[in-house]
Amino acid sequence: MRNKIALVNGHIYTGSDNFIGQALLIHGQHIHGIFPRHAVPDDYEIVDVDGANICPGLIDLQIYGTGTDLFSADLREAAVHHIDQQLLAQGCTSYLLTLATNSLALFKEAIAVFLAARSSVAIGLHLEGPFLNAQKRGAHPEELIVKAQRAAIQDLLADAEGAVRMMTVAPELLDDDCLQLLLDAGVLVSAGHSTATYAEGLTAFAKGIKAATHLWNAMSGLHHREPGLPGAIFRDANVRASIVVDGIHVNYEVVRLSKQLLGERLFLITDAVGACSSGPYQHVRQDDHFTLPDGTLSGSALTLLGAVKNCVEQVGIPLDEAIRMATVYPAALIGQANIGSLQGGTTANVLVFNKDFTVRTVYFHGKEVV
Repeated sequence: MRNKIALVNGHIYTGSDNFIGQALLIHGQHIHGIFPRHAVPDDYEIVDVDGANICPGLIDLQIYGTGTDLFSADLREAAVHHIDQQLLAQGCTSYLLTLATNSLALFKEAIAVFLAARSSVAIGLHLEGPFLNAQKRGAHPEELIVKAQRAAIQDLLADAEGAVRMMTVAPELLDDDCLQLLLDAGVLVSAGHSTATYAEGLTAFAKGIKAATHLWNAMSGLHHREPGLPGAIFRDANVRASIVVDGIHVNYEVVRLSKQLLGERLFLITDAVGACSSGPYQHVRQDDHFTLPDGTLSGSALTLLGAVKNCVEQVGIPLDEAIRMATVYPAALIGQANIGSLQGGTTANVLVFNKDFTVRTVYFHGKEVV
């Protein structure tokens, strides 16, 4: 197995800089660094990428499944591993496996399965619910949305072993003690599916909520007399917001305005689901997105590299910044400095993609997997 690899003849995007005419050196499971082509040591195998782009592996903090795989409907270790492989093939090398609002019993079962699967690609779970506002439920079944209770949260997290990395909540309905319990457990709390006013949003952010889930979707609106949750997101400089850039969840012009307002605080997610014909989430594929049988928008059919492409081609965001929206910024939000970058010493998760945004090669922990 190749242990030392030098990727040459590509445009390298490290996350902070970009280079042409340089080589990216991978040594085992880590990035060794960026070197001039003539300075590559003799014991490195040269891999010519023929002018392709080289960047960190992409990071998706909200994805429920791929293709016909929906984790909440198929709680098996094999399902987790299959989603892992599908995402690696798309250039996504780290992700939070997400479950939408469901019973607490199902969440606990999902946590147990996830822990048993010991995925090396999924870095945790994102629970979107069940502590949401039914008025902004979207595709979430109203009968499964519940009021947060301290005992329920303690029971949910009792055997989670830190697997629950992120939770989306309606901040206006979450008591302070429940919020503090989640924060003390190391859960990244994100505001979403919410009718929060501007004041309620700012108050929640001041108390420790540092993220917002799928900006614009399933939240109070931005109005000239009531700025709502979006206004609070724009106002608080410490809050990062995810956004689904498929042209369906959010109009591309609104993405452009959001980027101008949030800058480095806006990051990409897919909010992608898998086709499913049973259970509370019966996702029906509609060409480029998914709906419930009644037509309610229920998820995207987006890949994260596709979101990067849309940012560049539809929104006008420079490629290096679009890459950061899918690497650097989500990594910073979850506090993982070892991914989302090609700096020396970081994990060797690397995506090589062609000018037409098709995947060419993927390295995961230094090993070529695509």
